[in-house]
Formats: sequence, C-alpha cells, structure tokens
Amino acid sequence: MITVDLHSHTHYSHGKDSVSDMAAAAAAAGMRILGFSEHSPRPNGYDYPQEYREQLKAGFPAYLSEVRALRERWENAPDNAKPLRVLLGLEMDWFSAERPFIERVAASEPWDYLIGSVHFLGHWGFDASAGDWDVSDEVCYERYDAYFRALADMAGSRIMNVAAHPDIIKIFSVDRFNAWLDDAGNMEKVRRALMAMKASGMAMEISAAGLRKPCAEIYPGPRIMRLAADLELPITFASDAHNVKQLGWNFDRLAEYARSYGYATSRYFVCRKAYDQAF
Repeated sequence: MITVDLHSHTHYSHGKDSVSDMAAAAAAAGMRILGFSEHSPRPNGYDYPQEYREQLKAGFPAYLSEVRALRERWENAPDNAKPLRVLLGLEMDWFSAERPFIERVAASEPWDYLIGSVHFLGHWGFDASAGDWDVSDEVCYERYDAYFRALADMAGSRIMNVAAHPDIIKIFSVDRFNAWLDDAGNMEKVRRALMAMKASGMAMEISAAGLRKPCAEIYPGPRIMRLAADLELPITFASDAHNVKQLGWNFDRLAEYARSYGYATSRYFVCRKAYDQAF
C-alpha cells in the first residue's frame, strides 16, 4: 500500500482546499506522509490564460507558516502518538533562462524537497489549452524535442529532488506522442533526460494526475517506465491533488503499475536527504 504522497496543492494557488483540510483528508485516507508541494512563485512573463500568480504571492507566507506548524506537530509528538507526517516541499517550474531566479527560490527556505516541473517551453505554458495543439506533426514533434531537452537541463541543474509528471507534454496529444516514441532516436532523447535524473540523485514521479487529464494515462507511460526501471531510477508517488478527494487517488493502480516494472520501494525526502519506503 502506498502511504506517501509527495505532490499536493492548496487554495493558495489553484487548488480548492486549505492546508489543514488537505492534511486531515490525507490522514483519513491512510497516508503516513503528506508532502505539501505548492507551486513556486513565477517570474513575470511566464503566464497562464487564467493566472493565479498574485493570489499565490499574497498567500505564500501563510502557506509556509501553516505547513511548518503541521510539520512541527509530528516532530514534537511522542513516538507512540505520531500524527500524519507533513513535509514542506515546493513544485518549482523550470525556466531555462531563469536559473538565478530558481536558485534564489531554492535557497529561500529549508525545504524538505523540491519537485522540478517543466510546464513552459519558452514563455508558453503548454498544458493550458488543447487548442494550442491543433498543429502539424512536425510542430508537435519539435515541441516534444524541446520538452525533453528542458527536462534534461532541469535534472542537470542538480537543484531538484524529484522530476514531476515526466511526460506531461503528452497531455493533449497522447497518440502523436506515442508515435513519436516509436522512433529509436526519440527514445534516446528521453533516455538522456532520465540518465540526467539518475546522475543528479533525483527520483522520477509516478503520477495519477494523467488519468484525470485528456491523455487518460499515468505519468509516465509504459515505455518511459521501462527505461526508468532499466536505469534503476528511484521513484516517488503523486496524486498531484488539488482538492481533498484527489489525495491518494488511484494509488492502488499506481502501486500495481510500479510493481509490474520491478519496483518495491518509493522515495521521499526530509531536509533534502533521501529515504526509501516499501509499498
């Protein structure tokens, strides 16, 4: 049974529920460890059509305070009465041109872990609109190339602990993405990104969020899972929950999926140090 969920969001960004409500729901769902990984602030110019940047900026100090308080409850509780363990994480967007900004955010708090995400190619948030993907195969394939270059760059920075939803680029074009993967040269591009994660001591996220998206497929898909297993790349589990009902959602399916590739443990991080736990 998976009892660690490292990817969750709150009403401080585009989630629906509070820190305390998310923690209570995780405990009720049988989680032993919940990582709060609210989105990081983003520089101006990296915008979504429906933007939550100012809301997140205004609420970020309160978010940090609330998560710290829950984390301290676990630390201060007696060993025979430990509540849900809460970890302070952050989902940090990777912008290839903004490394100084990313490094400042990474150094701004004693995070338990940082999740690295690629949601933007240049200044374009590619996961916002299906209409943006009404393009030729050539353009689509160029975007996949750019995504995996960015993912490898993010991993090579050695700033992050976890690579989030590693094939999110398929969100609106899963059939074309799988056709792109049919080319051995493209699989080598994916392999280079996974090897950069391995070399950096990162873990790869297995996420149920893709099952809720138009691609209707776990992140990452089977061929990338096979590559990760062959490389013995550590994994984490994620609901990417944006409300209390999504915490631990479809984790039985994620566990079965991971075991089918030979995995028996998942990784979590405390004060940026890695720990493994059987599932």
